[in-house]
Amino acid sequence: MPTWMRLRALTAALLSACAALEPPELRPGMDTAAVQRQLGAVTARYPLTAALTRLEFASGPYGRTTWMVDVDGGGRVVTARQVLTEAHFADFQQRATGMTRAELLRTLGRPGERRGAGLRGGEVWSWRYPTNDCLWFEATVGDDAIVRDSGYGIDPRCDAPSDARD
Repeated sequence: MPTWMRLRALTAALLSACAALEPPELRPGMDTAAVQRQLGAVTARYPLTAALTRLEFASGPYGRTTWMVDVDGGGRVVTARQVLTEAHFADFQQRATGMTRAELLRTLGRPGERRGAGLRGGEVWSWRYPTNDCLWFEATVGDDAIVRDSGYGIDPRCDAPSDARD
């Protein structure tokens, strides 16, 4: 294959990879089917009011995005936002303590990891998010299903031997 054809193929591959990293184009009024074509399967549904439901689109335990899309009774988008961001975490931290587990799920979505909180009881929930640092965001949920605290921690995947990260 001539060099110019290889370069052309490489350029096309890089452009398609970059397009996959762009945020989805979610607009008010868009129907749920169009959202699912962009984000995939709904990972959770949270009723907010009689006429409003929050749809969660989490990218998985090692994914760094969770989209929360609020839809009306007709399945049309009202609002959409990526909630695993430092700005959203800062807002969350101001009101997290005392929040219920159900409200935590409606706010940040399912965590990438859950582990026991040791002698304190309860669990520590952790979310990976887009960052150049080796951090994740964590919230401690007590045995009573109430959020005790939240903050940033070191993602243990960063401390793992390189062969364990693959």
